[in-house]
Amino acid sequence: MSPILLAAACLAGEGDFNGRWNITVTGEPRNRAWWLEVTGAGTPRLAGKFVGAPGGQLDAIPEIRISREGQLEFVFQRNYRRGPAEGKSPPARGIYRARLVDSKLHGSFEIEGAPARALQWIGVRAPALNETDDGSWRAGAPVPLFSGKDTSGWQSRIPERPLQWRVRDGLLTNDSGAADIVSAARFRNFRLRVDYRVGKGSNSGIGLRGRYEVQIYEDHGKPPSLHGNGALYSRILPSVNASKPAGEWQTFEITLVGRQVTVVLNGTKIIDRAEIEGLTAMASDPNEDQPGPIVLQGDHGPVEFRSIVVTPLGK
Repeated sequence: MSPILLAAACLAGEGDFNGRWNITVTGEPRNRAWWLEVTGAGTPRLAGKFVGAPGGQLDAIPEIRISREGQLEFVFQRNYRRGPAEGKSPPARGIYRARLVDSKLHGSFEIEGAPARALQWIGVRAPALNETDDGSWRAGAPVPLFSGKDTSGWQSRIPERPLQWRVRDGLLTNDSGAADIVSAARFRNFRLRVDYRVGKGSNSGIGLRGRYEVQIYEDHGKPPSLHGNGALYSRILPSVNASKPAGEWQTFEITLVGRQVTVVLNGTKIIDRAEIEGLTAMASDPNEDQPGPIVLQGDHGPVEFRSIVVTPLGK
């Protein structure tokens, strides 16, 4: 950081760190965006919540401070090492640092002892989305995103990864370990109807605007969970588990207006106009005030889709 930027950062008041931040990461290996919330900065009650590398859930930050130089610093103790040796290496300290310059967080991430894997990131304040699901929205023409014939209209979420999805017997399905796919079409407020099927123990997810994941998970008969079928992943708990057994076709009807989401699973409303606080781990597009794509998760297990239809909503 230049001396001019450093001087400007040091003048930022600690309370200016408070708020919700959408984060774009340079060189993030899975092309994912991060999310940060800071509360209590400038008081003894400094705290934070984070969605980002390497995990996927929303976590309270266990160790957070503002240095005497005016730098926000927080730490997680996690297993950051991926690949064949993952799970065998001991946890390491992941250190996140940021300075506030020109109303943005200019940040870095470093795994202690592995400087070569350092990343740079920029955080911008999450925008206000004032639209509400008040019953006044009118349905437009439905937009089918899957023809039953080919994968046209979809691309890999990670540009350098091939499209490892196929159409078999009229169903859209993923190869083992396939990268997520995103629709070329982008939407703001909409209703989404998806018919899908998963096998025993499998899971996937549906990304709304490329930012918010509705979980697909084979968990018939289990209690509702923040990581369970129909949850707004790690953020909004379904009221009931309306899942069908493995191997049966299931249907989501999802409405998203502004930050309000409604999820109907197999005819049962399990989330009713709940407010989405921010990005989930699937997010690749952090620009919340813009239309975004539909995303299908492919790297967590086999899944099949036979129908994906978006109905835009307007005034």
